[in-house]
Amino acid sequence: MFGIFKKKQEDVFEQLDTNNLPVHIGIIMDGNGRWAKKRGLPRSAGHTMGAKVLEQITRDAGHLGIKYLTVYAFSTENWSRPAEEVKALMKLMVEYLDDYRRLIGDEDICVRIIGSKEGLSEEILEKIKIVEDATKNNSAITLNIALNYGGRDEIVKSVKKIAEGVKDGSISVDEIDEKMISDNLYTNYMPDPDFIIRPSGEQRLSNFLLWQSAYSEFWYSDINWPDFTKKDLIRAIVDYQKRNRRFGGV
Repeated sequence: MFGIFKKKQEDVFEQLDTNNLPVHIGIIMDGNGRWAKKRGLPRSAGHTMGAKVLEQITRDAGHLGIKYLTVYAFSTENWSRPAEEVKALMKLMVEYLDDYRRLIGDEDICVRIIGSKEGLSEEILEKIKIVEDATKNNSAITLNIALNYGGRDEIVKSVKKIAEGVKDGSISVDEIDEKMISDNLYTNYMPDPDFIIRPSGEQRLSNFLLWQSAYSEFWYSDINWPDFTKKDLIRAIVDYQKRNRRFGGV
């Protein structure tokens, strides 16, 4: 029985085409609360375990050859969650940023935080700057943590920047195109996601990378994020590799 299970695991790895990997993967890290509830633990325990899984999956993705990984850590809507949970999430973010050197180890990981700075504490903002400055020259994989992020809010901010340019005469209305909007998004330094993964059984975007995911492939799973493993990541990528991406063409 063990031999059969082991062979199935090996089969997943054998199916992976390392020459056809998505360049940019987005992950909606969902199911932390459900994972904790199932075990009779507080929701904060699920978020803590989810952070550990993120550490490992980032390493795994980098070793596979993925260049960009964008994860949904805290949305602009998450402020409406119970105050205790929000406080625990912010505390976890501070700990994560404080301990980034141990978390990335010798890995060549560049860490970037995307999202609105409004509402974040001075402590978090300071730590974000420290981590981004310290890892900016790393290049194997870029880990983008979407913190206080909302896709609609991001698009509104992009449009406002362009409107300011029109107002002061530096941009004409005829110059406004998709590229200009993309260039004013938080993600302007990387390609759009090829592939978006959402565990936990939910099948929606939840305001994540709305503009950027116009032609992304999606993969859903009933696995809660704290149970997500390298095998699941590879299983998802193998499924992605079987698809025919036409980008609206024939």
